Amino acid sequence: MNTIQSGIISKNASIAIIISRFNDFINKHLLSGALDVLTRLGKVNSENILTVYVPGAYEISTIANYIAQSNKYDAIITLGTIIKGETDHFKYISHDTISNLSKISIKYFLPITLGILTTDDVEQSIERSGLKMGNKGSEAALAALEMINIVKNLKKIL
Repeated sequence: MNTIQSGIISKNASIAIIISRFNDFINKHLLSGALDVLTRLGKVNSENILTVYVPGAYEISTIANYIAQSNKYDAIITLGTIIKGETDHFKYISHDTISNLSKISIKYFLPITLGILTTDDVEQSIERSGLKMGNKGSEAALAALEMINIVKNLKKIL
């Protein structure tokens, strides 16, 4: 029986982070958490991390697709915050963004991790960006590192 489990150290990895400027007062904490995990725990060289700012969460998938096509990165981390409002806008943006990212990941066999908060209110977003419930940016970075190593290990045996 072959089993693949992987750690998070990935010194030579090239990672792109796509972050929404909308709700930046929350997203900057997600980015801080992601960068801390990548450099301190994952030992990723900071020169191998590309950070791209986009206007909002909806635009993240367009840039993810462009980066995935380049075949230059081992993973993409997506960061943003979508807060429910009084209209259905939240539902459409959330669904389309996450669905498109999943399709891109599968099409290019590239790990794309979600540090995109989808919350009912600002308070929940603040809590999930590092105040009370952990930092979803950190969690997305941990998942990216592990996925990079799993893919590398799979390539060795397949």
